[in-house]
Amino acid sequence: MGKMNMVEAINLALKQEMEKDGDVIVLGEDVGVDGGVFRVTEGLLDAYGEERVIDTPLAESMIAGASVGMAIHGLKPVCEIQFSGFSYISFHQMEAHAARYRARTQGRFGIQMVLRCPYGGGVRALEHHSESREAYYAHTPGLKTVIPSGPRKARALLVSAIRDPDPVIFYEPKAAYRAFREEVPEDEETFPIGESEIVREGKDITFITYGAMLQRTLDAADTLQEEDGVEAEVIDLLTVSPMDDQKFTESVRKTGHVVIVHEAHRSFGPGAEMAARLVEKSFLYLEAPIRRVTGYDVVIPLYQREKDYIPDVKRILHGARETLEF
Repeated sequence: MGKMNMVEAINLALKQEMEKDGDVIVLGEDVGVDGGVFRVTEGLLDAYGEERVIDTPLAESMIAGASVGMAIHGLKPVCEIQFSGFSYISFHQMEAHAARYRARTQGRFGIQMVLRCPYGGGVRALEHHSESREAYYAHTPGLKTVIPSGPRKARALLVSAIRDPDPVIFYEPKAAYRAFREEVPEDEETFPIGESEIVREGKDITFITYGAMLQRTLDAADTLQEEDGVEAEVIDLLTVSPMDDQKFTESVRKTGHVVIVHEAHRSFGPGAEMAARLVEKSFLYLEAPIRRVTGYDVVIPLYQREKDYIPDVKRILHGARETLEF
């Protein structure tokens, strides 16, 4: 079992699914000759040819629309939007067509496609390159929204997304692309869409997070253990929609304290939905108000100030200690 970063793991998933299934098609801006702006699709053009690895014009609506048409006719497109901030141009195709087609045809047809989007800050990018707007897609009935946090889960979840009979938004945290390496098996591995994972067990406080924020949350949990003797449980959500609330509502029944950490804006963000479900299902077990450590309700700043916007270990620790001391 070799070690890979997230870019390499996603590339492995694409290669293996394309090898296994001739209906899997990759398309997007620069995905072929250049191997993608982050080199995620590197080598696919040489391996599978220009009929299955398609360089498209700079037209996100066309990329998504063409993928919908391909899926209707039996192909399994995996389309890439270079940065999630450009995906809004394709939102009409995803909301009005991909998300609705199963309902529109009374269950007769699904749209088996994946829309991949690098998302999030922390890489000193330009405007429209660092958004964390997963709530748009998670709020849309008919779309599944998946956000891996590390290489192994990224590979396993992408395989599951490609095989899923319905459209999947696959958000890839740019800050985690090459941040660390994990052991990733060469043999086929999947992980169910719609399930979260307890990545650190504890009894005093629950952290709920996903994407690039997982590593910062784990660092905060380790610091709490070392400095405060607090045993934190950390849950990696993995799929924002459909949301697995069973694990985190059960965890909070054990710990009584909870901090939700995400990079997206605070108001109307995924954390608000988690908080609502906690109140509905575990309210009587809470010993303190729910804390959210999130991005702010502003356009994410350019690289000079993005560190002030993105939650860090210090902010996560402050939120945890505030709720523990309530």
